[in-house]
Amino acid sequence: MHKRRREFKKRARCVLKTHYWLFVMLCLIAGMIGTEFTTSVKLGKDAAVSYAEAENTVNRLTTDNLIGAFYDNLEEFNEGKEAEQRARIDEKKKRYEEESKKNENAVLGRSRGVFSGIVNKAASGEYIVTLAVAVRSLVGSDNIAAWLLIVVSLALIFFVQTFIVDVYQIVMRRMLLEGRCYKRVPLHRVWFLMRVRKWMHAGVTLLLKQALHTVWGLTVIGGVVKYYSYYLVPYIAAENPSIKAADAITLSRQMMDGHKWECFVMELSFWGWRFLGFFTMGIANIFYINPFMAATMAEYYVSLREEAIDRKLPLAEQLNDRYLYEHPEQMVLDAAYEDVREVEEEPPVVIEGLTGVQKFLANTLGITVLHQKEMDALEEEANRKFRVVHDIRAYKGIVYPTRLYPISEVKRNNLLENMNFLRHYSIWSVIMMFFIMSFAGWVWEVSLHFLTKGCFVNRGVLHGPWLPIYGAGSVLILLLLNRLRRKPVAEFIAAVALCGFIEYYTSYFLEIITHGKRWWDYHGYFLNLNGRICAEGLLTFGIGGVVMVYVLAPFLDNLIRRLPMRRLIALCVLLLVLFGADQMWSVRHPNEGKGISKMRTTAVRTYEKEGKVVKQ
Repeated sequence: MHKRRREFKKRARCVLKTHYWLFVMLCLIAGMIGTEFTTSVKLGKDAAVSYAEAENTVNRLTTDNLIGAFYDNLEEFNEGKEAEQRARIDEKKKRYEEESKKNENAVLGRSRGVFSGIVNKAASGEYIVTLAVAVRSLVGSDNIAAWLLIVVSLALIFFVQTFIVDVYQIVMRRMLLEGRCYKRVPLHRVWFLMRVRKWMHAGVTLLLKQALHTVWGLTVIGGVVKYYSYYLVPYIAAENPSIKAADAITLSRQMMDGHKWECFVMELSFWGWRFLGFFTMGIANIFYINPFMAATMAEYYVSLREEAIDRKLPLAEQLNDRYLYEHPEQMVLDAAYEDVREVEEEPPVVIEGLTGVQKFLANTLGITVLHQKEMDALEEEANRKFRVVHDIRAYKGIVYPTRLYPISEVKRNNLLENMNFLRHYSIWSVIMMFFIMSFAGWVWEVSLHFLTKGCFVNRGVLHGPWLPIYGAGSVLILLLLNRLRRKPVAEFIAAVALCGFIEYYTSYFLEIITHGKRWWDYHGYFLNLNGRICAEGLLTFGIGGVVMVYVLAPFLDNLIRRLPMRRLIALCVLLLVLFGADQMWSVRHPNEGKGISKMRTTAVRTYEKEGKVVKQ
């Protein structure tokens, strides 16, 4: 048995080396949602609570506190204390804002912004009371409204626990098993249960497993025994999610017959690693121990699966996903992916004349000096191959061949695949998009100020109708993140990071050259950094960047290409001259005033705290 454990761990290390970051992420998510490895994220939660208590705000937002506040508010509402609740809610929100203003440099500000309003309303209980009032208006009774909300909340908790938290066990094991045999496991495989329309069925399978385990847990030793009897149910459902719940449990019990003690010792063999994780405050668990354990137990399941098939267990024929454990023969792939093979074997489109700087700009930034007709063929080829990129990788044996899965998958309807966004933009088209987005940003800022303040203000440091930070951010996302267009999630994350850097640097630079004036200030916003950037702003920029890359830029480029080249170049030159003149004039005479800029001061403020005068 010791030799078997060593062999499992040896193979697990090889797999983990190939898919390290994926396995780390899978286990970390499992710990965060509370399905497995929960002790690994306890350190982070404790640190968050400690930081919250230091700021005296976030500790009100822990899950336990919010759930407790939910039922407390419903109890008071049921007792007819709505007026007192409203007064207490207003007092709480006011106190949150005042606490935030005392420490305006706090990252978790609570006095300004959309996120701050959401957090304050959640912590104070306003959402709960508002929802209770709305339900009461429908049913006509405080008691019925309160009980209805309690029932709905319990049903929601049950649904989330059963069909999201628990089902994630199956999703994680599916990706672990695919990682054993294939070089890549795409992130979109987390939706494989939806693709085969078995998500709800998988939840029911685990629900039955949990119900039986709970019943056996009422006995002295039955809970421990059945824990190992049902140990393989998530693995079995990951391989064949269409298997009946009772069959999955029975098959797990049969496969674990004679192996319960072995599985116990297998888990026990990691206690040395667990001590290491304890002494490293959970860091070692997150970055090595948890993914190593998960990969090892996946190897253990594969061994028991092979044994079950050799023993010809009654239900072993339902372990029928052959290519989850071995690569298909090339002739099998040729037959299943014949259309993909034709696309892959097409000779690549080559554009003559692109050398040196032109080739670098086209390949790295996706721009050309002038749009060439040959580019259309290249872009069409790139988009056609992007639409079947997963099938091409499956045909090459890089990823799991979904066309060979025993359960037919629903064909994806990916809108991005139908957008011609893998294109090259001419430098003149890029210039036009810079000014279009700069003007759109100016319109947005002016309109927002008009709606909130009731007056027109020419927003921005320049005098013309443009905010170059919007245009520069859009163009930089389009060009610098050119190589990420095939990965929308990576594109979004990179757009958030890039826009955050641009906004922070621009704020810092403008404050220096204008001797302390600021054109925006996020102090008091929830999740802000030195008042220069904030979470809701970065989220907006990230979404806007994705929309720009996949929707706006292709749309605008199609319109710009309709313009005669001479007129397009003349228009770009004219706009550049006007913009340059505005820049030169604004260096000496910046656009400033009420609603545009503010002087940042470092005056010392004092307030009383526990009978002492504190400087801040």
